[in-house]
Amino acid sequence: MCFNSDLTDFYAYLQSERRYSPHTLAAYQHDLRVFIAFSRERNIHSWKKMDDLHVRAFVASQHRKGLSGTSLQRQLSAVRTLFNFLCRHDRADNNPALGVPAPKAPKRLPETLSVDQLACLLAFPGNDALACRDRAMLELLYGCGLRLSELSGLDVGDVDWQQQTVSVTGKGRKQRRVPFGNKAETAMKQWLPHRGCQVNVDEKALFISRSGKRLSNSSIQQRLKKRAAEQGVGVSLYPHMLRHSFASHLLESSNDLRAVQELLGHANLSTTQIYTHLDFQHLANVYDKAHPRSKK
Repeated sequence: MCFNSDLTDFYAYLQSERRYSPHTLAAYQHDLRVFIAFSRERNIHSWKKMDDLHVRAFVASQHRKGLSGTSLQRQLSAVRTLFNFLCRHDRADNNPALGVPAPKAPKRLPETLSVDQLACLLAFPGNDALACRDRAMLELLYGCGLRLSELSGLDVGDVDWQQQTVSVTGKGRKQRRVPFGNKAETAMKQWLPHRGCQVNVDEKALFISRSGKRLSNSSIQQRLKKRAAEQGVGVSLYPHMLRHSFASHLLESSNDLRAVQELLGHANLSTTQIYTHLDFQHLANVYDKAHPRSKK
């Protein structure tokens, strides 16, 4: 049996029906290439010849190569999703990955900036086009808790000035409306005149490069690192750290987990709950430093 045609159908299904992002789709393709290569090395060329022992051997081989628990869980997820698809289309008899566990990955709390660090970061000087654009991007990332791809994908028409919200296209192409504050509003209004002077005809992107085209994800990442270094924030800043900070600070002030879930666009509440652990860690640190009975 040739795997290629089934995989082509599977990737088309992920893209068109499941609406996976290009990043997630690329990760699935990479993981399944590794799995297929492993299978061919063992002279297995049919889905129906794969059983749980084969999948366990695959996981063990990847673990020996030094892959983390998180990476192994992702690979197993790709294999499980593939076999679910194959079983529905009568190309496999069962899903051999269903009962196969991956080594548990240690839980890492997300990195965040303090309120003081963020105030320092956002206080960079300048009213030129570059400064106004960078300030508007930072205010939206932190003020709305956006993902990097959500920020770069924003169009001018996504901003509702009357309602003071932005329409965001998140994972799985799901759309949500997120409110923004006065600081973000001011920053965007200072950026828009500069944008109008350099934008290409028919370009809808809210944030553009000097060439007048939509700003890329990598360019946004570079600008954030540059601003953090210039302001002496003291950390290597990446866009998701501002999203983490948004969620942590909002939850710390409101204790409304459901509202934070809605604003972040999380499908499951369990994803948002990691920020409750972060909040507790903050309280524990305060206790350790302040309470006279916390130390010997």
